[in-house]
Amino acid sequence: MKINELRKFIETGGLDEKLAALYGEANIAAQRLRYDDILVKACNMFGDREAQLYSAPGRTEVGGNHTDHQLGAVLAASLNLDVVAAVVLSNDMVVRYASKGFDVKPVDLKELGIHDEEANTTEALIRGTAAGLVERGCKVGGFMAYAESDVIAGGGMSSSAAFEVLLGTIFNGLYNDGAIDSQTIAKNGQYAENVYFKKPCGLLDQMACSVGSFAAIDFKDPKNPVVEKVDFDPASYGYDLILTDVKASHAELSDEYGAVPREMKAAANVMGHQFLSECTLSQLLENASEIRKTCGDRAFLRAYHFVNETKRAKDEVEALRCKDIGEFLRLVTESGHSSYMYLQNINVPGAVKEQPVAMALALSEAVLAGSGAYRVHGGGFAGTIQAFVPREKTTEYIKTMESVFGKGCCYMLRIRNCGGTRVA
Repeated sequence: MKINELRKFIETGGLDEKLAALYGEANIAAQRLRYDDILVKACNMFGDREAQLYSAPGRTEVGGNHTDHQLGAVLAASLNLDVVAAVVLSNDMVVRYASKGFDVKPVDLKELGIHDEEANTTEALIRGTAAGLVERGCKVGGFMAYAESDVIAGGGMSSSAAFEVLLGTIFNGLYNDGAIDSQTIAKNGQYAENVYFKKPCGLLDQMACSVGSFAAIDFKDPKNPVVEKVDFDPASYGYDLILTDVKASHAELSDEYGAVPREMKAAANVMGHQFLSECTLSQLLENASEIRKTCGDRAFLRAYHFVNETKRAKDEVEALRCKDIGEFLRLVTESGHSSYMYLQNINVPGAVKEQPVAMALALSEAVLAGSGAYRVHGGGFAGTIQAFVPREKTTEYIKTMESVFGKGCCYMLRIRNCGGTRVA
């Protein structure tokens, strides 16, 4: 359909079933307006041409805090917050991508080599995604797109991974007849981020954004991670999933994030292994003195967190399989305590006056009073915390958080059953 035909189709309810599946029945009207606004802007840029709509979700990590880079296990899920793009096929090899708030230069896919000057740019991710797909024997080509995202940048929802999955899904739909599976799209996104964007990262973010629903992922074999969808919706048990933005910047925290995998790996090396996933708790305890001496106490504590956290993520999955919501929530809170005590990614080292993540966790503990669950979300030090809040306490929880972190700091989320997808 042409853009204005798509607008009419959406206005008359033609997309309502898909919108309900992605965002929930209550959000259909708002999403109609959102999609129409995106299409209007695309039409102004590209004219009333044949177009397609694509979406890729953000993600939430539920278990396995900082375990993926040591090839451990995680439990994550796709969210109803996403990046949506109106896409028009072009007859050349140039990707022209426009997005609200970003100035992106056209990327010529005839040149797929690494451009060092593009490191840490959107252009690098576009070129890297295309290059990775070509290396995998897939087809790529040009397109024009206008996109908008409500995935919180810096909020632990992996906005960059959502973008990478969106790009892979667009190339898949336009040039590969949808034949590229979700796991390949995820791996390809990681490749683009590692090699072209030049940011080291595990595969958790991309896999959670691409696979959809709750996903249990074991990274022990990083080239072939074991991925299992888990049927679970906290809303059906009477819980709201709420993320609170503590309004703290990730700027200047690269060293803190980098120290986590570095120290974990150093501890593994003392035990004669490359990754902590190859180590057992008994080995860790037997080598505690040597790890302290060689790497420092924090490296041991972070390794201790990993060994228990990767097992805990698997235990969470088992609790969900058994529909034991009480045990699941207990494990989620236990995960948060381990991150605070052992992983130590709650407060920035040396920060005394400002400890917003810890503040949010304390407020959560006070309001929930033994019900629900709460934990740091994502990389930590700044960003967001996650809470499973009994519905009868949701109003009080949000009011308490907003009284400290400001109006609009809380995001009520729902789990999305699919990853990157063509919407229309």
